[in-house]
Amino acid sequence: MENILDNIRNLSFELYEQIKAIRREIHKFPELAYDEYKTSELICNVLSDNDIEFVKGIAGTGVVALIRGQEEQQKCIAIRADMDALPVQEENEVEYKSLVPGVMHACGHDAHIASALGTAIILNQLKQYIKGIVKIIFQPAEEKLPGGALNMINKGILQNPAPASVIAQHVLPELPTGKIGIRSGNFMASADEIYITVKGKGGHGAMPHLITDNVLITSYIVVALQHIISRKNNPFIPSVLSFGRIQADGQTNIIPDKVEISGTFRTFDEKWRYIAHSCIVNTAQKIADSMSAYCEVNVVKGYPPVYNNIELSNRIKNYAEEYVGTENVVDVEMRMTSDDFAFYGIEKPSCYYRLGTANYDKGITAGLHTPYFDIDEKSLITGMGFMAWVIFNELKR
Repeated sequence: MENILDNIRNLSFELYEQIKAIRREIHKFPELAYDEYKTSELICNVLSDNDIEFVKGIAGTGVVALIRGQEEQQKCIAIRADMDALPVQEENEVEYKSLVPGVMHACGHDAHIASALGTAIILNQLKQYIKGIVKIIFQPAEEKLPGGALNMINKGILQNPAPASVIAQHVLPELPTGKIGIRSGNFMASADEIYITVKGKGGHGAMPHLITDNVLITSYIVVALQHIISRKNNPFIPSVLSFGRIQADGQTNIIPDKVEISGTFRTFDEKWRYIAHSCIVNTAQKIADSMSAYCEVNVVKGYPPVYNNIELSNRIKNYAEEYVGTENVVDVEMRMTSDDFAFYGIEKPSCYYRLGTANYDKGITAGLHTPYFDIDEKSLITGMGFMAWVIFNELKR
């Protein structure tokens, strides 16, 4: 057998300009959740140009590609690349700047798609050495609850053939290009959305005795809900409850009839997660009732925690040490961020690792979900090559 590691590395360098161009095209024309039609078309065109089998239109815009190796009956491994952008106005002055007002690939999904396509091309060119089937999932709507992962799973993408495991990589702007970050076990938190509406009698701010001060009541609720995290929760279970929106359409001397707030609750423990939901509802409603107001609470269930299968993650860490060197493999910490990749982990052993994309010399360090986020495009070389190396090794086991 030829030196597969060298072949993969060489193909990654050879494909770099092509994959970079694909990433830039996707970046210039970002699309929000379930509206990724141009992105899906681009993916299908690249797959067609490389004679890679695929099915499109899954859950609307999703695409699943298959690469069949020499012993395809033995095993299947799946990789996931998310497709949607965010409602963010890009502030970078680059030649590939988003041309869609108010929409930007601020979470690196353009890099995920391009890298996965590079991996597909590499593995397709080396398929005579692959012992099994590679399933590449291009998934819509990671950024919007309830998430495209669950929708695609319900459409049967983890069947015919059923993968033994599912793997994903995600850019990490805190990690320099050329490095891989990984953690086994608990990795990312669950994510639920909290919507609270306080209703009562509004009126003149100078006559509070004649009204229900819904702004004041809402303030009490926001402060009291933090008590759930600080006093109800086991301190060894990381949890966050944050409110990012308060809408009170009053004036300096007008108290509105209604105040709306919305936020997010995140944790790593599923039992505590649902206890906390009940505490949030009860606390908010009882405070409002005690102050003569009415309170509606809507807890929208989101993504479960991302759990990296320990055995699979440890193997991928070993592959990373082989591919980029031990000095370039980083043990990353647990994060309170979330990803609907968690749904794949409920169905199959899974691993979600991080791809370093920072370049401090070039000033490419902005965080995810910000108007200045960008990647060092050289990270695509590592991204596509390392994923191909992971898949090759997992299929030969």
